[in-house]
Parts: sequence; structure tokens; C-alpha cells
Amino acid sequence: MTTVGKRACLWLQELLFDERNLTRARSDLQFRGAKGTTGTQASFLALFDGDHAKVKELDLLVTRLSGFDKSYPVTGQTYSRRVDVDVLNALSAMGVSCHKICTDLRLLANMKELEEPFEKGQIGSSAMAYKRNPMRSERVCSIARHLISLVGNSNNTAATQWLERTLDDSANRRISLSEAFLSADACLVTLQNIFEGLVVYPEIIKKHINAELPFMATENVIMAMVKKGASRQDVHEKIRVLSMEAGKVVKFEGKDNDLVDRIMQDPFFEPVHADMGVLLEPSTFIGRAPEQVDEFLEEVNIVLEKYKNVLDATAELKI
Repeated sequence: MTTVGKRACLWLQELLFDERNLTRARSDLQFRGAKGTTGTQASFLALFDGDHAKVKELDLLVTRLSGFDKSYPVTGQTYSRRVDVDVLNALSAMGVSCHKICTDLRLLANMKELEEPFEKGQIGSSAMAYKRNPMRSERVCSIARHLISLVGNSNNTAATQWLERTLDDSANRRISLSEAFLSADACLVTLQNIFEGLVVYPEIIKKHINAELPFMATENVIMAMVKKGASRQDVHEKIRVLSMEAGKVVKFEGKDNDLVDRIMQDPFFEPVHADMGVLLEPSTFIGRAPEQVDEFLEEVNIVLEKYKNVLDATAELKI
């Protein structure tokens, strides 16, 4: 079983990957600098009567005035378009994370285990009044798909520069770069809105667990029988047959899962009949999920500390 907290941590881990990638892409950025028309700095060298030190100093001053610590040591007419590839790769990967998270939310909303915020008077479907479609998650998936596709533009542009940059990259870059950042921003703003108002329905989750618990418990039953001296192969075959029969009842007759009743009525499993309550305890199927959540949140807090000033300012604005 996957607990709600563990599932949320899996989503959060994806976003931490993206925070790492975006931070890395940003810190790797350098300035083109004062390199001249073709990148050779020939005009500046002529201006300073062949003084290479002054040309380098000018490059450094312009770089710092533009907000960068370093400039690329060599450029052509422009900085390498591989830089755009690295930036859009990070943004596109974040689009992958957003799409994955919101797809999970849509699936869980269909199962009625979770629900994104639903405003008073909001219409979930223009045709069916009773529906509460996960419209925000659907919107994120839609925009994220566009974001994911944009990195292809930067790849193609960088790959087709020939010997030097030509004007065929201009319009493409103006569209792909700006739309990538706007799309990423839209995804994150919407995702934050979803998470801040996410609703969990524990009773529905409990209902689904109880329906599947007998099937999940089969391994526990097998191990318990083996401890009592039974052959694992024989127990496995017995469980397989009973599980198939119970599955048919669920699928073809629409009835509840009666695997536990079948086990309790079968004399073969008499050695573990008294232990079935323990073997069917849901908490025995979650492993270290609670501990993993606590341990992971320690990592999350380390990352959040980097943005403490921003988070505090955001909290003040909401107040």
C-alpha cells in the first residue's frame, strides 16, 4: 500500500529534482560579454591600440554591469545556442514532473480518494451538472505538454547553426524561450493552488483498501502457513485458486471480495485461521512509509531554508 503522505513525498521529490536542475542551469549561465560583432574582439583591440589587458578589462566590466560574474571565453556572433538547450531542458523536465503529478491527481480524483479545490458555484462540467472534474490538473497537463515540446525547438536551433549563427533562429527563440518560461510559471502557480486546497477523503481510501486487502494479504498468509510447516508451493497454489475464484465474483457478479471467507472456510488454512485478524491489519503493508516521509521532509526543509525570505514575504502578502 502507498500512504497519502508517501505519495505526496514522491510528487515533492520530483519537484526537488527540478529545483536542483533549475538552480544548476541558472548558476551555469554566463554572459556573452564585449566580444564584438563576430566574437573575436578585433574592434576593441583596435580601439585600445592592441592592449589585450584593456580589452579583457572592458569585457569583465560589461559582464559585471550586466549582472553576471563570468562571460564565455569564446563566442561567435552570439553565445552558443547550446545554452538555450540547457535552460529549456531544465524547464521541460519540470513540465514532465508537473504532468506526472497532475495525472496522478486526476486518477485519484476519478477514484474519489482526492479532490482538488472546488470553489463555491464552480461548474465541473458544462454538460453534466453533478461532475467535479479536476479542471486545474487538466489545465496543468495541457500547458505542461506544450512546455515539454518546446525543448525540441532549442535542440533543432542549436543543431542547425552551421558554421555561424544565422537569422533563422531569431523568431524561433523569441517564441520558444518566452513561452517556456510563461508555461513553467503557469504550471507552478496552478500546482501551488491545487496543493494548498487539496482535499483527501480517508473513508473512500479505507473502502478501497478493504476491497483489495484480501488480495494484498495473500503473501502474509503464505508466509504464516510456511512458518506453521506447510509447503510454500502447495500454499501458493491453494491461494492462487481461491484468489481466481474470488476475482471472478468481483468482476463478473459485482460482489465484494470474499477471498478471506474462502480462506476461513478451507480446512487447509486452519493453522492460520486464528491469525487472520493480524494478517489483514492494513498497517502491516506500509513498511517504512511513515518513517520515510519524516526522513524525506528533513531534506525538504533544507531546500526550503534557501527560500525562507521569499516564503516569508509570500506569507505576509496573503495575510
